[in-house]
Amino acid sequence: MAKILVVDDEADLELLIRQKFRKKIREQIYSFVFAKDGLEALQLLKEEEDIDIILSDINMPGMDGLTLLTKLPEANPVIKAVMVSAYGDMENIRTAMNRGAFDFVCKPVNFDDLDVTIEKTLGHVEQIKSTLKAIKENNILKMYVDENVLNFMTHQEFEKSLLINETIEATVVFIDICGFTAITETVAADDVVKLINDLFDVIVKEIISYNGHIDKFMGDAVMAVFKGEYHLDRAIDAALATKEKIAAIESIRSGDHTFKPDVSIGINTGEVISGNIGSASLKRLDYTVIGDAVNLAQRLQSIAKAGQIVVAEHVYEQAKQSFGFSSLGTVNLKNKANPVNIYEVTA
Repeated sequence: MAKILVVDDEADLELLIRQKFRKKIREQIYSFVFAKDGLEALQLLKEEEDIDIILSDINMPGMDGLTLLTKLPEANPVIKAVMVSAYGDMENIRTAMNRGAFDFVCKPVNFDDLDVTIEKTLGHVEQIKSTLKAIKENNILKMYVDENVLNFMTHQEFEKSLLINETIEATVVFIDICGFTAITETVAADDVVKLINDLFDVIVKEIISYNGHIDKFMGDAVMAVFKGEYHLDRAIDAALATKEKIAAIESIRSGDHTFKPDVSIGINTGEVISGNIGSASLKRLDYTVIGDAVNLAQRLQSIAKAGQIVVAEHVYEQAKQSFGFSSLGTVNLKNKANPVNIYEVTA
């Protein structure tokens, strides 16, 4: 139901409008509120934020309609005004339009014409509201959608290639906040969310600083992917920097509980499938990487202890000239037929 503010000092106008638009009022298409001058209209705009358009006379005591037009952008930048006045000379019409009036209707009023004008004005206001809503939603979505997806969406013909994937060489990093599950059992939910968001922010800054991107947040863990030149070296540098930054955070106290942040990290490099994974029927996709290399990185993180960065032997062989390692021996990993030699990145 559209809400219309009528601003006019004629005492019988309210009755006339209610008579002429009684059908649409009864069917809850239109709802009218009334003010006697511009000052009263501005007060109503403060009190009733759901007003869509204004029908205003020009010549009124207190504040005239032309002055009211100059106040509307500050009072409500979306609202549009139609001037309804007997002062329909070109000077008044031009002044009204220059001050932001959407249209001008001359008195005596042709109510059929006024109805058409109201519908046209409401349509314009609805377009403005839809645009503003889309901008707001877009800004919100940017907080949830990875930058790589946004860049992908700008490519020509991107919709036709939504389900086309590619095989690439990349390094995958899983970073888990150690001991966080336990603290969620004793700390208030609001404190838990703030704490994990603060820790995630530290992790994300380090990933981004080494040109990696965040693939997803999973509970109290982060999955990051590094592509392009020297992706393995950049991933290990980011892991070391993350470990150092988290370790430097002092113990966090919440009520009677104290939590010392630490991370366990698994890194693996190799061939992965990159692209949009999901359901076309559900119209929900996730721009991510999958494959055995991803699974192994997650398995390595699951066996890493607090403060450890764990890699498999083939990663050690590729990076041993640039980083320090210590052997952790051989382990059996879930869904791996053969034991895996693992190493800890030390520097």
